[in-house]
Order: sequence, then C-alpha cells, then structure tokens
Amino acid sequence: MFELLTERLDGVLRKMRSSARMTEDNIGETLREVRRALLEADVQIQVARDFVGRVRERALGTEVLRSLQPGQQLVKIVHEELVELLGGESAPLQLTGHPAVVLLAGLQGSGKTTLAAKLAGHLKKRGHKPLLVAADIYRPAAIEQLQVLGEQLDVPVTARPGERDVPAIVRAALAEAREALRDVMIVDTAGRLHIDDELMNELEALRQAAPPQETLLVLDAMTGQEALSVAQEFHRRIPLSGVVLTKLDGDARGGAALSLRAVLGRPIKFVGVGEGLDDLETFHPDRMAQRILGMGDVLTLAEKAQEVYDEDQARELEKKMRRQTLTLEDFLDQLQAVKKMGPLDKIVGMLPGVPANALADARREMDSKRLERVQGIVHSMTRIERRNPRVIDGSRRRRIARGSGTSVQEVNQLLSQFDQMKRMMKSMTSGNSPGVPKPRRAARVATRAVAAGHTRKRYGSKRKRRK
Repeated sequence: MFELLTERLDGVLRKMRSSARMTEDNIGETLREVRRALLEADVQIQVARDFVGRVRERALGTEVLRSLQPGQQLVKIVHEELVELLGGESAPLQLTGHPAVVLLAGLQGSGKTTLAAKLAGHLKKRGHKPLLVAADIYRPAAIEQLQVLGEQLDVPVTARPGERDVPAIVRAALAEAREALRDVMIVDTAGRLHIDDELMNELEALRQAAPPQETLLVLDAMTGQEALSVAQEFHRRIPLSGVVLTKLDGDARGGAALSLRAVLGRPIKFVGVGEGLDDLETFHPDRMAQRILGMGDVLTLAEKAQEVYDEDQARELEKKMRRQTLTLEDFLDQLQAVKKMGPLDKIVGMLPGVPANALADARREMDSKRLERVQGIVHSMTRIERRNPRVIDGSRRRRIARGSGTSVQEVNQLLSQFDQMKRMMKSMTSGNSPGVPKPRRAARVATRAVAAGHTRKRYGSKRKRRK
C-alpha cells in the first residue's frame, strides 16, 4: 500500500541521514521533497502542509541545527510527526457492555462481512466469546456468507432470513447473546451510501435498538481521498468510535490512511492486510510510521511468529540445531510455519534496513508458488530420503523431480540450500559463535555418522581402516 511513499521518502531521508551539516536552505529543500512525496501518495493537501509546517518549525530550532548528527535528528523529527499524524498511539476496542456491541458500517463492497468474521476470530483468540449478527437483509447471500465464515471459525451466527425489520433482528440477537453468555456481539450491517437518507435512518434506529460500545466505519483503503468525505458524513449521522481500513495489501497510494486521523479526529483501530481470516492487524501508529519510513516493524513480526510457533516445537528445534540432526522434515515444518505468518514479501518488508526497491525483488523471488514447489519436492521423497538426504543419488533425483512436477535442477538447488543451512547451523553451534558452548567431540562424531547414514560402529571401523 505505501510502497510508492516509502520509496520516495527513502530517497529523501537517505540524503538527510548522510548530511553532516544542516542549514535553513537544505532543510527547506528537503521538506519540499517530503511534501511532494506526500501529495503524490494522495495525502490531503492541507494535511501535507500542516505536517511539513510542524516538521519545519521543529527542524529550524536548536535541536537540529546544533546537533552533532543533524541529518539523523531531522529523520527522528519526521518519524515522530508521522506517528502523531497517524494517531500517536494505538486505540484498543472498548468492550465494556454485557455483551459489548460492535457495530460495523460502511459503503457497499468495503468488506464488512469478511471483516466481521476476522474481528470475531481476532477476539476469540484473546479469550472473548463473540456472536456474529447477520443484519444485512439487502445483499443476496450476505447471510449465507456470514454463516459459512462463522462455521469456519466455530463462532455462532444469529440470522433471521425473511425478517425485514433490522432493529428487531438486532434486539433478538442481543437477548440471545445475553442468554448464551456471549460477551461481544458483532453486527454486520448492509452497505449503504452516505447520501441515502433512508438507509442512514435505518442505521440510526439500529443504534437505538442496541446501543453499541464501538461503532466502526469500514473503509476500503483503495478508495482514495473520497474516503475522507464518506467518513465525515457517516460521522455526522452516527458518531463513530474508530475506523477499520481494509485491503491495505492492495496497490493504492494509501494517502487516505495518513489523512483520516487528522480530518476525522477518530483513530484507525484495525487494518485488513489480506483475504484470509487471520489477516487482521491492530493498527499501531508507531509501527506503521516505521514501515513507511523503511525502518521495519520487528514487533509485529515477533507477534506473528509467536502465533504460529509452538514453544515446545521451538525447544525441540533448538536441540536438533545443537546436535546438528536437522532433517528435510524439519526444514519443511519451518517453511509451513513461515507461510502461516503471511506473504513473504510482507515479512521482508517488516525487517529493518530493507530498501524499498528490494521489496519488488523479494516478491518475485519469494512467492508462494516457489514454496509450494519446495513442499512438493520434499513430499515426493521417501521417509529415508527426507531424514538422510545423502542417499539421494542421480536416479532418485530424477524420480523426485517427476513426482513433484519439477526439474532435476530445482531438486539439486533445494538439496544444496539445505546443505548450506546445515553448515551454517554447524558453525553456530560448534563454538565459533560467541556465547555458544562447543559440543563434545563424541557428540560430533556420532552426529557425522548419523548424517552419513552409518552406524557408530561402522563409522569407527572406517576411521580405523583409514589409519
């Protein structure tokens, strides 16, 4: 979403970081480039002007001009002001009712139904007991879609097909949630234009039937600056508590996301980053600012890793690394765990120090199809071959290539990468790396024997014969 802005700002900020001395002239020139980058990213013009004005006011003070590293200090100011522009700090949901009612509103096609399911899954992981309410009586198959998504998440869905009184549907769902001891009720409403008075009146009546603790406006991040006028009109008719941006993984310029907080005065609470039911992230202004400025997002990456990596499995993997007994089965398990974390180019984008222009290369080199080919190659091996790749000779490689629908060169490439990984693990655990104890000699000998496919006795006899 922010690739264009990130690429432009990356070039501007790189010059700033390398500047040994900052003057009013080069600060002004730099900030003009920053403002141009913001406008090209579709940020509202007044928001861009105010942002650059605040940065200039701070930059022309003594904190930059008298700093030992003025370029770095100016980058720090840009980062801090960008965080403030995005909202300052994250705004969690206020779930205080019994049950807490979360009302989703927005235009048609903004992704409310899918978001309702994503939000239910997000809350369920955190110990809540959500109930989904199908209050969209106008879109064909909207109720069925929510029911299917609810089944996938094992979350109950309240629906009354044929009922045309939306407030009555919500009142009945509220009574059902209380009876079933559900602590959160998520209401999926019909998409409506903000200029449609009849449907906007229906939304107001719905809020009176079940007063929500959270009224979230669901906006398609690819809408552009039109999203700002939509948000303002919705907020005028029904007071909003926050905004959810969907399709943030798209290729739009993303300026609306930067302008929303300043124009609407309401926080962005969640962002949708994919089509899967797990592709929902809490919006953290500081982390988003780091991504936009090419500083990475290590905290979000760590949270994603914690969700897919089991602690016991991690300990077992560490043991195998220390004993140097990793197999292709372990290699496949790690690939599958990484796939669960999301698209690999998004993961690379969260790493600090990755240039903006490198993300396009990462997308080409680390696509999901390549992972599927690797998975097919490993699955085409026998158990003995996966546990001891050294037995894979030329005829076996041709058989594995035929079975996986790949080429012998791709099989060779995978085996070569696996050998490189094992050598790297060996160097990390052999005592060459600081702070890592050197394993005992007997363990090293036994490990080499297992890796070579020999028993310890046979391995020892070969060494004796060589002597």
